[in-house]
Amino acid sequence: MSKYWSDVVHKLTPYVPGEQPKINNLVKLNTNENPYGPSPKVIEALKLEAAETLRLYPDPNSDVLRAAIAKVHHLDSCQVFVGNGSDEVLAHVFQALLKHAQPLLFPDITYSFYPVYCGLYSISYETIPLAEDFSIRVEDYIKPNGGIIFPNPNAPTGMPLALEKIEWILQNNTESVVVIDEAYVDFGTESAVSLINQYPNLLVTHTLSKARSLAGLRVGYALGSSALIEALIRVKDSFNSYPIDRFASAGAVAAMQDIDYFEETCQKVITTRDALVANMSTLDFEVLPSGANFIFAKHKIRDGAELSAKLREHGIIVRHFKSPSRIAPYLRITIGTDEQSELLLKALKVVLSE
Repeated sequence: MSKYWSDVVHKLTPYVPGEQPKINNLVKLNTNENPYGPSPKVIEALKLEAAETLRLYPDPNSDVLRAAIAKVHHLDSCQVFVGNGSDEVLAHVFQALLKHAQPLLFPDITYSFYPVYCGLYSISYETIPLAEDFSIRVEDYIKPNGGIIFPNPNAPTGMPLALEKIEWILQNNTESVVVIDEAYVDFGTESAVSLINQYPNLLVTHTLSKARSLAGLRVGYALGSSALIEALIRVKDSFNSYPIDRFASAGAVAAMQDIDYFEETCQKVITTRDALVANMSTLDFEVLPSGANFIFAKHKIRDGAELSAKLREHGIIVRHFKSPSRIAPYLRITIGTDEQSELLLKALKVVLSE
């Protein structure tokens, strides 16, 4: 009964994740999961971890995983923080680094978990409108703030921001933390990780759910100066000292180490995305430039909600956002396999001919 709820619960508007349908044989292009399975080395690592040692707690510091991540990004382990998916990492970031007297700044069209965290942690915030073409105008972020956060590429638009523009924000914003959420960066967007050692207020977050095909294991991480990482560890150890279980750690280490498989599958997604964009343009779709494993597209005539419903009738699920109204005409379509793209295009041709 709601009379037992605390005041903060009454005020929350929870995040709504993409649908995880219970129906089989659907072409699922709505939650940006990788169409290819994890590295075979991950599967082998998980099998080995199914052992008597599961009775023991995992390493609370995740030292082996942090070292594997640090090696990939050419950083020190003290510059790495890990958590249960990048959403948990971001939750700790909001509480540890972004709760200040001045408002937090982020785009008006972006990852919808950001305002949810602000509500949960009583963080004041200000949304900065995207430009008419849905790009981020970096000059709009040079104002008093308690922090800046945005995805690169942005979500749900998929549009990337050039690294020099991110550096411009950092050069003109030295008194608060700048968080770059790079959940989709591996599909063609330049990472800001290379700037970490130059800017002590830069924090970059990553997930293993997308490019490394481990959405089911829930592993994410943050990269930054040792001082920023220490703040996150202090919050984590006041909340959950053992966030990464033995299976997640073993699988994540194997995924980080198999660079060849990671690069191969990312390139396959990029190739399929580029072909899908070209084909959809012939069907009178306008597709925003994408550096992610999804595209954001609208038809020149047909309504986005209608197209989403019609595609579902053909067994294809895509993501449609009703608000804000500015993006209501658009569909966010996850990049699947070539075969799934062909099914999508076939269904669109039928729907558009009706």
